[in-house]
Amino acid sequence: MGYRVIDVDGTERVPDRPCTLRRLSQPAGLENVAINRFEADPGEQLPLAYHYHDEQEEAFYVLEGTLFVETPEDTYEVPEDHLLAVDPESPQRAYNPEDADEHLSVLAIGAPAVEGDVHAYDPEE
Repeated sequence: MGYRVIDVDGTERVPDRPCTLRRLSQPAGLENVAINRFEADPGEQLPLAYHYHDEQEEAFYVLEGTLFVETPEDTYEVPEDHLLAVDPESPQRAYNPEDADEHLSVLAIGAPAVEGDVHAYDPEE
């Protein structure tokens, strides 16, 4: 058996990101699931680019604020204490809009944790 308590604020912030990103899987000793904590001010996006995954399912749970997620068909508004699920091969770009009144805090979970599974998506193509 194994148990670990992780102080999220004590984890390292990933450099060169459009918002604050803390990767939690490795400090927790998890190999099969990717868990990330995002903190975004108005005008910041969560991922580096509009993207999709081949195999990974993603879930975005909004802890504070309202998450906006652009897709080829629609833009979803995900309020606090709600979850957005994204299937593999579903392009999306998550962000906190420029005109937002509040800070955004999101817990993102993806499984399986697969290397090289993310691909940029160009909505113009």
